[in-house]
Order: sequence, then C-alpha cells, then structure tokens
Amino acid sequence: MTDPRISIIVPALNEAGQIGSMLSRLQPLRERGHEVIVVDGGSGDKTASEAKPFADRVLDAPRGRASQLAFGAKASGHPVLWFVHADTWISKNADYLIIEALRNAVWGRFDVRLSGRGCHPSLSIVESFMNGRSRLTGIATGDQGIFVTRAAFDAIGGMPSLPLMEDVELSRRLKVLGRPACIRDPLTTSSRRWEQHGVFRTVVFMWLLRGAYGIGIPPNILARFYH
Repeated sequence: MTDPRISIIVPALNEAGQIGSMLSRLQPLRERGHEVIVVDGGSGDKTASEAKPFADRVLDAPRGRASQLAFGAKASGHPVLWFVHADTWISKNADYLIIEALRNAVWGRFDVRLSGRGCHPSLSIVESFMNGRSRLTGIATGDQGIFVTRAAFDAIGGMPSLPLMEDVELSRRLKVLGRPACIRDPLTTSSRRWEQHGVFRTVVFMWLLRGAYGIGIPPNILARFYH
C-alpha cells in the first residue's frame, strides 16, 4: 500500500529574509511527492517571489493565520495536511515521522525546540514546558507543526475562523476524534518573539491570553492585545 502524500501549508507575512531558507528544507519532501503551498497574507516585501522557486503554489489570501491556513487547505490536493509556520525549520525525515504517527492517530504535532536556546538558557525551560503541557493536555500550538488527515479536518468543519487562538481551538475540536500523536523529534522554531519582548514577559503574556480564552473572552478582543 502506498503511503499517503502530504500537503504542507505555510502561512507567511513579511518573511522574505528567511522564507527561502525555510522552504529549502522542504525540498526533499517535494521530491518524495509531497506538495508545498505558501499562502501569503499581503506581505509588503518580497516574500511571495522568494517563495516561488521552492513551492508548488504561492497563493494570496486575506491576512490572518486562520484564513491563510484555511485557504491553503482548500487548495491542497493530498490526504494529509501539515501546517508549518514560516519561521520553523524541519528535519528532512519529518514526512516519514508523520506518516508513521498517523497509523495510530488522525492528527498530531511535533515537540518544539527554540532557536535561541544556546544564547538564552531559559528558553530550554520554556520549550520543555510547552512540550510537556501539550503532551498532558492534548492541545497543540501552531509552532508545533500540527498535522491531520483530511478526513478528520473535514469532519470538524475545517480550520476555525478566529483572529487568534485558531491552533488551540483546532486542537480542542480534533481531541473529540482522538488524542494527538506526539512526535518527540523536534521542529526548530524561531525564538525571536521571546528575544524581542523578553522571555519572562512573553511567557506571562501568552499564559494570560490562553487563560482569558479559556474562560470565554472572545478571540477578537484578545487579538487586539496580541497584535
């Protein structure tokens, strides 16, 4: 039986400086029959042109991660969807890990490693907490590269149309179908958010946002604080 092919969907916004190097790591997967779809949210730089040599399609969509992901999913053609941020770097065998994980689950995610952990030791603690919390709760963040079968994605109504917390809500809906597969081989994601705003401040801010969402504060209100 042939292994399923994966549609890798990358939402991007003003990532010209790194989108090419990020997508270059996906080329071995393209050679194995998977597709890469970049969905640009109206970048003011050369993100789209930098992405074109490395993607099967570069699409334009209304700005917003949820709307960009939904647009990419609709345009994709394979039975497995994998949502990967534009500031995330993957291992060259990630597709094999996903296919193997989906033999016993309908969705899952990777552990995450933060890029600046060598310069900021506290980031190792942050990533350990992120991975442990996700393993305990079954809730994944977009940084962890959520993957899902198209059948399961369609069964929950697709990507939640939210201005923020779409990854949390997507996880909540998918949990109804089963616990996520948790791949320990990590993705490396940029730690620029923590470095720019401070590790402690960023952690507390994200806790507050997640807590506020958990008690029912609308995402459109939370998005104002986030942005």
